[in-house]
Amino acid sequence: MICIGLIEELLGLMGSGSIGGLPPLALMAFPFVLGLAVGFLIKRLLKIAVIAGVIIALVSYFGFLNLSVGSLKDLAVKYGPLTFQYAALLLGILPLSIGLIIGLVIGFLFG
Repeated sequence: MICIGLIEELLGLMGSGSIGGLPPLALMAFPFVLGLAVGFLIKRLLKIAVIAGVIIALVSYFGFLNLSVGSLKDLAVKYGPLTFQYAALLLGILPLSIGLIIGLVIGFLFG
């Protein structure tokens, strides 16, 4: 019976008050809806990226496009630290928004 009381208390806290003039449930639903949209787009863009990767590999194999490891290394040195900073920021925010993660998974699976 403690579990039911805890759930009722949590639902009461989520439904009461306001944050910036908006109810807490609306603020909790926003990351979920955003996750649905992003998950859907990731699934669609992933299909396009795989096709583009195969085309680039074929074009490079036949010699029409010259891919060098040196240019990729320069890009990694230039943008690598910035990428890690943004990744740390994202990982710091994600635990606060489990709705975004759930929305991403659902949007990716059903997109």
